Amino acid sequence: MKFTRSSGIILHPTSLPGPDGIGDLGPEAYRWVSFLKGCGFGLWQMLPLSPTGYGDSPYQSFSAFAGNPYLVSPALLLEDDLLTADDLSDRPEFPTGRVDFGPVIQWKLKLLDRAFAHFRGSGSAELKRELAHFQASEAHWLDDFALFMAIKEAQGMVSWDNWPKPLRNRDKKALEAFQAENPDAVERHIFRQFLFFRQWSRLHEYTNAQGIKIIGDIPIFVAFDSADAWSHRELFFMDKEGKPTFVAGVPPDYFSPTGQLWGNPIYRWDVHQSSGYT
Repeated sequence: MKFTRSSGIILHPTSLPGPDGIGDLGPEAYRWVSFLKGCGFGLWQMLPLSPTGYGDSPYQSFSAFAGNPYLVSPALLLEDDLLTADDLSDRPEFPTGRVDFGPVIQWKLKLLDRAFAHFRGSGSAELKRELAHFQASEAHWLDDFALFMAIKEAQGMVSWDNWPKPLRNRDKKALEAFQAENPDAVERHIFRQFLFFRQWSRLHEYTNAQGIKIIGDIPIFVAFDSADAWSHRELFFMDKEGKPTFVAGVPPDYFSPTGQLWGNPIYRWDVHQSSGYT
């Protein structure tokens, strides 16, 4: 493959300006793309867009497939009639030079819950068809992720290996009972993912249409406390209790004289190979 010489800028969407305490996929992202084009750049590089877990790091994510709901733009939700001006009237004052994740997360989740309520009460038929299509096409990861996050919230956000044994071990009756008792909690996470990918797909298409290519990033390993490790334990070196028997890290080097213990479970490549890496 021949690569054309090009230049670009690395800037994670969280670093974009905006009134909601964190950059997002809304108007400022489009303005940024226009800036890149005007300067003659051809590349926009960013960090992983997956949900942030421990330490708010995109490299320790609750899912290898899901998107970060904190990047959903309230301004675009307003345009889609999923929020009203009144919904935004109690916006807190956020620092402008940094992201204070605690208040930002509370605010963004409050807005996403309001959008979910509007969708259920007055969402258009077209939007509901879009959601149904998204849910069907992404079911291979979305169903497990939404269930994982709903259980995690119900368990006080503790790591899945500390859940009650039936839920930890994915006992079929226990999972069915939880879903029956908490349908809104599961559907809420499906809706958040729908919003993220709806906005991200549109921004991605616009960026490419402007002649800008996006350089993405993904972690080398999945996080232990993730829907992936919980729902597919057979793909990792874990014991019968779900504890990793081997974890990832790096030996001592220039950056860390003592080395780094990341704690990510190690892939069982033989199992991946037998399933065709699907």
